[in-house]
Amino acid sequence: MKRSPLFIMILLIELIVAIILFFNYQYFIERLQKIPATLEATAPTSNDAEVAATAANGPTANTQVVALAPPDPSRGTLDPAIAPAVLSLFAPLPVEVPSPTYQLTDALVSLGKALYYDPRLSVNQTQSCNTCHPLAQYAVDALPVSKGHNGEAVKRNAPTVYNAALYVAQFWDGRSPTVEEQAKAPILTDGEMGMLDPATVEAKLRSIPGYAPFFAAAYPDDPNPITFDHVAQAIGAFERRLMTPSRFDRFLAGDYDQLSAQEQRGFATFTSLGCPTCHVGVTVGGLLFKKLGEIEPYPTTDLGRYEVTKLDADRYVFKVPSLRNVAKTAPYLHDGSIQTLEEMVVLMARHQLGKQVSPEQVSDVVAFLQTLTGEIPTEVIAAPPLP
Repeated sequence: MKRSPLFIMILLIELIVAIILFFNYQYFIERLQKIPATLEATAPTSNDAEVAATAANGPTANTQVVALAPPDPSRGTLDPAIAPAVLSLFAPLPVEVPSPTYQLTDALVSLGKALYYDPRLSVNQTQSCNTCHPLAQYAVDALPVSKGHNGEAVKRNAPTVYNAALYVAQFWDGRSPTVEEQAKAPILTDGEMGMLDPATVEAKLRSIPGYAPFFAAAYPDDPNPITFDHVAQAIGAFERRLMTPSRFDRFLAGDYDQLSAQEQRGFATFTSLGCPTCHVGVTVGGLLFKKLGEIEPYPTTDLGRYEVTKLDADRYVFKVPSLRNVAKTAPYLHDGSIQTLEEMVVLMARHQLGKQVSPEQVSDVVAFLQTLTGEIPTEVIAAPPLP
Protein backbone atom coordinates (compact mmCIF):
# COMPACT_ATOMS: atom_id res chain seq x y z
CA MET A 1 0.00 0.00 0.00
CA LYS A 2 1.35 3.41 -0.93
CA ARG A 3 2.07 5.57 2.08
CA SER A 4 1.75 9.37 2.03
CA PRO A 5 4.77 11.57 2.92
CA LEU A 6 2.88 12.72 6.04
CA PHE A 7 2.40 9.09 7.15
CA ILE A 8 6.12 8.43 6.70
CA MET A 9 7.00 11.62 8.60
CA ILE A 10 4.78 10.56 11.51
CA LEU A 11 6.48 7.15 11.67
CA LEU A 12 9.90 8.83 11.74
CA ILE A 13 8.83 11.17 14.56
CA GLU A 14 7.51 8.23 16.61
CA LEU A 15 10.78 6.35 16.06
CA ILE A 16 12.80 9.35 17.26
CA VAL A 17 10.63 9.68 20.38
CA ALA A 18 11.02 5.95 21.12
CA ILE A 19 14.82 6.20 20.82
CA ILE A 20 14.92 9.22 23.15
CA LEU A 21 12.77 7.43 25.74
CA PHE A 22 14.98 4.32 25.53
CA PHE A 23 18.17 6.24 26.14
CA ASN A 24 16.48 8.21 28.92
CA TYR A 25 15.68 4.92 30.63
CA GLN A 26 19.32 3.81 30.27
CA TYR A 27 20.47 7.15 31.64
CA PHE A 28 18.18 6.88 34.65
CA ILE A 29 19.36 3.36 35.51
CA GLU A 30 22.99 4.47 35.39
CA ARG A 31 22.15 7.49 37.54
CA LEU A 32 20.58 5.35 40.24
CA GLN A 33 23.70 3.20 40.33
CA LYS A 34 26.15 6.08 40.61
CA ILE A 35 24.61 8.72 42.86
CA PRO A 36 22.86 8.82 46.25
CA ALA A 37 19.11 9.06 46.10
CA THR A 38 19.22 12.32 48.05
CA LEU A 39 21.52 14.10 45.61
CA GLU A 40 19.84 17.08 43.96
CA ALA A 41 19.53 16.92 40.18
CA THR A 42 21.58 19.33 38.14
CA ALA A 43 19.56 22.07 36.42
CA PRO A 44 19.54 22.07 32.61
CA THR A 45 21.74 24.50 30.71
CA SER A 46 20.39 27.86 29.64
CA ASN A 47 20.06 26.51 26.10
CA ASP A 48 17.72 23.63 26.99
CA ALA A 49 14.53 25.53 26.15
CA GLU A 50 15.92 26.62 22.80
CA VAL A 51 17.11 23.11 21.93
CA ALA A 52 13.75 21.61 22.95
CA ALA A 53 11.85 24.17 20.89
CA THR A 54 13.96 23.36 17.84
CA ALA A 55 13.64 19.61 18.29
CA ALA A 56 9.99 19.40 19.28
CA ASN A 57 8.15 22.11 17.37
CA GLY A 58 8.32 20.32 14.03
CA PRO A 59 6.73 22.44 11.29
CA THR A 60 6.69 25.54 13.53
CA ALA A 61 10.33 25.54 14.55
CA ASN A 62 10.68 29.16 13.40
CA THR A 63 8.27 30.43 16.05
CA GLN A 64 9.36 33.15 18.41
CA VAL A 65 9.96 31.51 21.80
CA VAL A 66 8.96 33.33 24.96
CA ALA A 67 11.90 35.15 26.50
CA LEU A 68 12.69 33.29 29.71
CA ALA A 69 15.32 33.93 32.35
CA PRO A 70 18.29 31.52 32.36
CA PRO A 71 17.81 28.60 34.77
CA ASP A 72 19.21 29.04 38.25
CA PRO A 73 20.21 25.84 40.10
CA SER A 74 18.90 27.40 43.32
CA ARG A 75 15.33 27.57 42.01
CA GLY A 76 14.09 24.30 43.39
CA THR A 77 15.04 20.67 42.88
CA LEU A 78 14.30 18.47 39.89
CA ASP A 79 12.94 15.04 40.76
CA PRO A 80 15.75 12.53 40.04
CA ALA A 81 13.25 10.45 38.07
CA ILE A 82 13.05 13.25 35.49
CA ALA A 83 16.15 13.13 33.31
CA PRO A 84 17.28 15.98 31.01
CA ALA A 85 16.46 13.81 27.99
CA VAL A 86 12.80 13.88 29.06
CA LEU A 87 12.75 17.66 29.33
CA SER A 88 14.09 17.92 25.77
CA LEU A 89 10.89 16.29 24.47
CA PHE A 90 8.97 19.47 25.31
CA ALA A 91 9.39 23.22 24.80
CA PRO A 92 7.98 26.50 26.14
CA LEU A 93 5.18 28.14 24.19
CA PRO A 94 6.01 30.95 21.78
CA VAL A 95 4.41 34.38 22.12
CA GLU A 96 2.89 33.99 18.66
CA VAL A 97 3.09 31.68 15.65
CA PRO A 98 4.24 33.52 12.49
CA SER A 99 2.67 32.57 9.19
CA PRO A 100 4.96 31.48 6.35
CA THR A 101 2.69 33.21 3.81
CA TYR A 102 1.79 36.63 5.25
CA GLN A 103 2.88 39.18 7.85
CA LEU A 104 1.17 39.15 11.23
CA THR A 105 0.22 42.80 11.86
CA ASP A 106 -1.77 44.41 14.64
CA ALA A 107 -4.33 45.69 12.12
CA LEU A 108 -4.85 42.21 10.72
CA VAL A 109 -5.17 40.67 14.18
CA SER A 110 -7.68 43.36 15.24
CA LEU A 111 -9.80 42.60 12.18
CA GLY A 112 -9.62 38.88 12.94
CA LYS A 113 -10.69 39.48 16.50
CA ALA A 114 -13.81 41.39 15.40
CA LEU A 115 -14.69 38.67 12.89
CA TYR A 116 -14.14 35.94 15.49
CA TYR A 117 -16.76 37.53 17.76
CA ASP A 118 -19.26 38.61 15.07
CA PRO A 119 -22.47 36.50 14.88
CA ARG A 120 -23.37 38.17 11.57
CA LEU A 121 -21.08 35.64 9.90
CA SER A 122 -23.81 33.03 10.46
CA VAL A 123 -26.92 32.60 8.34
CA ASN A 124 -29.32 33.65 11.11
CA GLN A 125 -26.88 36.04 12.82
CA THR A 126 -26.88 34.08 16.07
CA GLN A 127 -23.54 32.27 16.02
CA SER A 128 -19.93 33.38 15.94
CA CYS A 129 -16.66 31.50 16.27
CA ASN A 130 -16.80 32.43 19.94
CA THR A 131 -20.14 30.60 20.36
CA CYS A 132 -18.56 27.15 20.14
CA HIS A 133 -15.07 28.30 21.18
CA PRO A 134 -15.73 30.87 23.95
CA LEU A 135 -12.33 32.34 24.70
CA ALA A 136 -13.17 33.27 28.30
CA GLN A 137 -13.86 29.55 28.95
CA TYR A 138 -10.62 28.19 27.51
CA ALA A 139 -12.32 28.18 24.09
CA VAL A 140 -14.64 25.23 24.73
CA ASP A 141 -18.41 25.19 25.18
CA ALA A 142 -18.40 22.20 27.61
CA LEU A 143 -20.84 20.25 25.41
CA PRO A 144 -20.15 16.71 24.18
CA VAL A 145 -20.65 18.10 20.68
CA SER A 146 -21.58 21.66 19.75
CA LYS A 147 -24.86 22.74 18.18
CA GLY A 148 -25.22 24.51 14.86
CA HIS A 149 -27.37 27.48 13.88
CA ASN A 150 -30.39 25.16 13.58
CA GLY A 151 -29.96 23.80 17.11
CA GLU A 152 -28.87 20.37 15.92
CA ALA A 153 -25.73 18.64 17.15
CA VAL A 154 -22.63 18.61 14.95
CA LYS A 155 -20.55 15.50 14.39
CA ARG A 156 -17.63 15.97 16.80
CA ASN A 157 -16.55 17.75 19.95
CA ALA A 158 -15.31 21.33 19.46
CA PRO A 159 -11.67 21.50 20.60
CA THR A 160 -10.04 24.61 22.01
CA VAL A 161 -8.46 27.11 19.63
CA TYR A 162 -5.82 28.14 22.16
CA ASN A 163 -2.33 27.20 20.90
CA ALA A 164 -3.96 25.52 17.87
CA ALA A 165 -1.78 27.35 15.34
CA LEU A 166 1.08 25.11 16.49
CA TYR A 167 -0.67 21.85 15.56
CA VAL A 168 0.27 19.65 12.63
CA ALA A 169 -3.23 20.21 11.20
CA GLN A 170 -6.72 21.30 12.25
CA PHE A 171 -9.91 19.35 13.07
CA TRP A 172 -9.92 15.91 14.66
CA ASP A 173 -9.28 14.32 11.27
CA GLY A 174 -6.64 16.85 10.18
CA ARG A 175 -8.50 17.84 7.02
CA SER A 176 -7.35 21.49 7.19
CA PRO A 177 -3.61 22.19 7.27
CA THR A 178 -3.76 25.63 8.93
CA VAL A 179 -5.92 27.75 11.21
CA GLU A 180 -6.69 29.96 8.21
CA GLU A 181 -8.13 27.07 6.22
CA GLN A 182 -9.98 25.78 9.29
CA ALA A 183 -11.69 29.15 9.78
CA LYS A 184 -13.51 28.80 6.46
CA ALA A 185 -15.26 25.52 7.15
CA PRO A 186 -17.64 26.35 10.05
CA ILE A 187 -18.82 29.54 8.34
CA LEU A 188 -19.91 27.65 5.22
CA THR A 189 -21.06 24.38 6.79
CA ASP A 190 -24.83 24.03 6.72
CA GLY A 191 -25.07 22.42 10.15
CA GLU A 192 -22.81 25.02 11.78
CA MET A 193 -22.85 28.74 10.86
CA GLY A 194 -24.62 27.93 7.61
CA MET A 195 -23.63 30.73 5.21
CA LEU A 196 -24.44 29.79 1.60
CA ASP A 197 -21.10 30.54 -0.07
CA PRO A 198 -18.10 32.92 0.04
CA ALA A 199 -19.96 35.54 -2.01
CA THR A 200 -22.74 35.64 0.61
CA VAL A 201 -20.18 36.26 3.37
CA GLU A 202 -18.53 39.04 1.38
CA ALA A 203 -21.88 40.70 0.61
CA LYS A 204 -22.84 40.62 4.29
CA LEU A 205 -19.59 42.30 5.35
CA ARG A 206 -19.81 44.93 2.60
CA SER A 207 -23.30 45.79 3.86
CA ILE A 208 -21.81 46.76 7.24
CA PRO A 209 -20.11 50.16 6.66
CA GLY A 210 -17.90 49.88 9.73
CA TYR A 211 -15.99 46.94 8.29
CA ALA A 212 -14.58 48.87 5.32
CA PRO A 213 -11.94 50.76 7.35
CA PHE A 214 -11.07 47.56 9.26
CA PHE A 215 -10.29 45.68 6.05
CA ALA A 216 -8.56 48.71 4.49
CA ALA A 217 -6.22 48.99 7.47
CA ALA A 218 -5.43 45.26 7.40
CA TYR A 219 -4.94 45.17 3.60
CA PRO A 220 -3.76 48.68 2.64
CA ASP A 221 -2.42 47.61 -0.77
CA ASP A 222 -5.56 45.77 -1.87
CA PRO A 223 -8.20 47.85 -3.69
CA ASN A 224 -10.83 45.18 -2.91
CA PRO A 225 -9.90 43.96 0.56
CA ILE A 226 -13.24 42.43 1.65
CA THR A 227 -12.87 38.85 0.44
CA PHE A 228 -13.65 35.50 2.02
CA ASP A 229 -9.98 34.50 1.88
CA HIS A 230 -9.10 37.64 3.83
CA VAL A 231 -11.81 36.83 6.39
CA ALA A 232 -10.25 33.44 7.04
CA GLN A 233 -6.73 34.84 7.04
CA ALA A 234 -7.63 37.52 9.59
CA ILE A 235 -9.30 35.02 11.93
CA GLY A 236 -6.25 32.78 11.61
CA ALA A 237 -3.95 35.72 12.39
CA PHE A 238 -5.92 36.40 15.56
CA GLU A 239 -5.63 32.76 16.60
CA ARG A 240 -1.88 32.79 16.02
CA ARG A 241 -1.58 35.01 19.10
CA LEU A 242 -3.84 32.91 21.33
CA MET A 243 -1.06 31.38 23.44
CA THR A 244 -1.53 30.25 27.05
CA PRO A 245 1.81 29.85 28.87
CA SER A 246 1.61 27.95 32.17
CA ARG A 247 3.68 26.91 35.14
CA PHE A 248 5.00 24.05 33.02
CA ASP A 249 6.74 26.53 30.72
CA ARG A 250 8.56 28.10 33.66
CA PHE A 251 9.43 24.62 34.91
CA LEU A 252 10.96 23.78 31.52
CA ALA A 253 13.02 26.96 31.80
CA GLY A 254 14.59 25.69 35.02
CA ASP A 255 12.31 27.07 37.75
CA TYR A 256 11.64 23.71 39.36
CA ASP A 257 9.71 25.28 42.26
CA GLN A 258 6.84 25.78 39.79
CA LEU A 259 5.86 22.11 40.20
CA SER A 260 5.22 20.50 43.57
CA ALA A 261 6.68 17.14 44.54
CA GLN A 262 3.45 15.39 43.49
CA GLU A 263 3.29 17.27 40.19
CA GLN A 264 6.89 16.36 39.38
CA ARG A 265 6.16 12.76 40.35
CA GLY A 266 3.16 12.89 38.02
CA PHE A 267 5.36 14.18 35.21
CA ALA A 268 7.82 11.33 35.82
CA THR A 269 4.93 8.84 35.78
CA PHE A 270 3.51 10.42 32.63
CA THR A 271 6.82 9.89 30.84
CA SER A 272 7.62 6.44 32.25
CA LEU A 273 4.21 5.12 31.16
CA GLY A 274 5.04 6.18 27.61
CA CYS A 275 2.55 9.04 27.23
CA PRO A 276 5.08 11.18 25.25
CA THR A 277 4.83 8.62 22.45
CA CYS A 278 1.78 10.71 21.50
CA HIS A 279 1.77 13.77 23.75
CA VAL A 280 5.04 15.52 23.01
CA GLY A 281 6.43 18.83 21.83
CA VAL A 282 5.56 22.42 22.56
CA THR A 283 1.82 21.69 22.77
CA VAL A 284 2.16 18.32 24.58
CA GLY A 285 0.18 16.78 21.74
CA GLY A 286 -1.40 18.00 18.53
CA LEU A 287 1.65 17.10 16.43
CA LEU A 288 0.80 13.53 15.44
CA PHE A 289 -2.04 11.33 14.21
CA LYS A 290 -2.73 8.13 16.14
CA LYS A 291 -5.22 5.30 16.07
CA LEU A 292 -7.69 5.46 18.94
CA GLY A 293 -7.38 2.01 20.47
CA GLU A 294 -3.88 1.28 19.21
CA ILE A 295 -3.28 -1.57 21.68
CA GLU A 296 -6.83 -2.48 22.69
CA PRO A 297 -9.71 -1.54 20.32
CA TYR A 298 -11.71 1.46 21.49
CA PRO A 299 -15.51 1.37 21.05
CA THR A 300 -16.28 3.99 18.41
CA THR A 301 -17.99 4.02 15.02
CA ASP A 302 -16.26 7.23 13.90
CA LEU A 303 -13.71 6.29 11.22
CA GLY A 304 -11.69 9.45 11.86
CA ARG A 305 -8.99 10.34 9.37
CA TYR A 306 -10.04 7.52 7.03
CA GLU A 307 -12.86 9.77 5.84
CA VAL A 308 -10.21 12.20 4.58
CA THR A 309 -7.53 9.88 3.16
CA LYS A 310 -9.54 6.70 2.39
CA LEU A 311 -6.50 4.70 3.53
CA ASP A 312 -7.30 1.56 5.54
CA ALA A 313 -4.41 2.40 7.85
CA ASP A 314 -6.26 5.59 8.87
CA ARG A 315 -9.40 3.88 10.20
CA TYR A 316 -10.10 5.21 13.72
CA VAL A 317 -7.07 7.51 13.45
CA PHE A 318 -7.39 11.00 14.93
CA LYS A 319 -5.11 13.93 15.57
CA VAL A 320 -3.65 13.53 19.05
CA PRO A 321 -5.19 16.31 21.16
CA SER A 322 -2.96 18.79 22.93
CA LEU A 323 -2.89 18.42 26.71
CA ARG A 324 -2.38 22.12 27.33
CA ASN A 325 -5.38 23.43 29.31
CA VAL A 326 -6.76 19.89 29.38
CA ALA A 327 -8.03 20.32 32.94
CA LYS A 328 -10.32 23.08 31.63
CA THR A 329 -11.52 21.55 28.38
CA ALA A 330 -13.81 18.65 29.34
CA PRO A 331 -15.56 16.64 28.03
CA TYR A 332 -12.94 14.62 26.21
CA LEU A 333 -12.38 12.63 23.00
CA HIS A 334 -13.79 13.35 19.55
CA ASP A 335 -17.31 12.54 20.73
CA GLY A 336 -17.13 14.30 24.10
CA SER A 337 -18.06 11.05 25.84
CA ILE A 338 -15.61 11.19 28.75
CA GLN A 339 -16.21 13.67 31.54
CA THR A 340 -13.16 13.49 33.82
CA LEU A 341 -9.39 13.51 33.52
CA GLU A 342 -9.14 10.59 35.91
CA GLU A 343 -11.22 8.40 33.58
CA MET A 344 -9.24 9.57 30.56
CA VAL A 345 -5.91 8.63 32.15
CA VAL A 346 -7.16 5.11 32.88
CA LEU A 347 -8.68 4.66 29.41
CA MET A 348 -5.67 5.98 27.49
CA ALA A 349 -3.22 3.90 29.53
CA ARG A 350 -5.30 0.83 28.73
CA HIS A 351 -6.24 1.40 25.08
CA GLN A 352 -3.15 3.26 23.84
CA LEU A 353 -0.37 1.79 25.99
CA GLY A 354 -1.76 -1.56 27.15
CA LYS A 355 -1.12 -0.70 30.80
CA GLN A 356 -3.10 -0.73 34.02
CA VAL A 357 -2.54 2.26 36.29
CA SER A 358 -2.98 2.48 40.04
CA PRO A 359 -5.13 5.12 41.76
CA GLU A 360 -1.92 6.75 43.01
CA GLN A 361 -0.51 6.96 39.49
CA VAL A 362 -3.77 8.43 38.20
CA SER A 363 -3.77 11.05 40.96
CA ASP A 364 -0.17 12.02 40.25
CA VAL A 365 -0.63 12.23 36.48
CA VAL A 366 -3.75 14.38 36.89
CA ALA A 367 -1.82 16.65 39.24
CA PHE A 368 0.81 17.09 36.53
CA LEU A 369 -1.80 17.71 33.82
CA GLN A 370 -3.22 20.55 35.88
CA THR A 371 0.13 22.35 35.62
CA LEU A 372 -0.59 22.68 31.90
CA THR A 373 -3.49 25.05 32.60
CA GLY A 374 -2.33 28.32 31.08
CA GLU A 375 -2.98 31.98 31.55
CA ILE A 376 -5.79 33.29 29.32
CA PRO A 377 -4.55 36.43 27.50
CA THR A 378 -7.38 38.67 28.75
CA GLU A 379 -5.97 41.78 27.07
CA VAL A 380 -6.03 39.92 23.74
CA ILE A 381 -9.46 38.34 24.01
CA ALA A 382 -11.54 41.14 25.55
CA ALA A 383 -14.68 41.24 23.38
CA PRO A 384 -14.35 44.16 20.92
CA PRO A 385 -17.06 46.61 19.89
CA LEU A 386 -18.29 45.26 16.57
CA PRO A 387 -18.49 47.46 13.45
